[in-house]
Amino acid sequence: MHPRLIISFVSVALTVTAGFAQNINQPTVDQLVSKNIEAKGGAAALKALQTLRLTGKMLVQQGQIELAYLEIKKRSDEVRTEASLQGMTQIEAYDGKEGWKVSPFFGRKDPERMSADDVKALVEDSEIDGPLVDWKAKGSTVEYLGTEDVDGTPAHKLKVVRKNGDVSFVYLDPDHFLEIRVVTQRMRHGAHEEVETDLGDYEQAGGVFVPTSIESGRKGASDKQRVIIDKVEANVPVDDSIFHFPASK
Repeated sequence: MHPRLIISFVSVALTVTAGFAQNINQPTVDQLVSKNIEAKGGAAALKALQTLRLTGKMLVQQGQIELAYLEIKKRSDEVRTEASLQGMTQIEAYDGKEGWKVSPFFGRKDPERMSADDVKALVEDSEIDGPLVDWKAKGSTVEYLGTEDVDGTPAHKLKVVRKNGDVSFVYLDPDHFLEIRVVTQRMRHGAHEEVETDLGDYEQAGGVFVPTSIESGRKGASDKQRVIIDKVEANVPVDDSIFHFPASK
């Protein structure tokens, strides 16, 4: 055989072998989801977690303004957030079917129903377990895209396509397998929206690890809102009525 042909053959063989080895070493979606569940505390602990009450502060305008913050979640798919300043409280809530809000900082003190586009973020936030747990039952699809740098960390990147077509790229820490970043792409009022959320400072409550530092805003924006949770309470009694649109007085 001609020397050049031998060299070419060896090069191809090495390339194929390296690619095959790389594919073998790559984790599967099921493996990463399983590790994510275990990292959070395990399937049993997640299932036992029925409510979450998060209390802390929200920093906006590059930290110049601080608001008192409260978020309450309840299975299944109910959430309410409150941000308070100088006697006024911004409320956003979702009861599993519809969302509503009170916006006193914009001169609107009466509750208003939210549009289907505006409520999308609340629907995602209502997930106590996050987007990966029970993704098949939720009607989502998940694809592993390899690793990507997240502030110096080679994070595992998973693409989650939700039932409504919205896409979330979930980044898992390579050592602890908890979410450290989620980038969500969605259509909102006919325009493409991309929101980046960084998660950190996980603390355990009810046997489940919950992020207590959440920084979120449009991808690439310098001014993002930051939520710092000071207190996490698990399985506290929660009245369903706080999630529903208030009855007329």
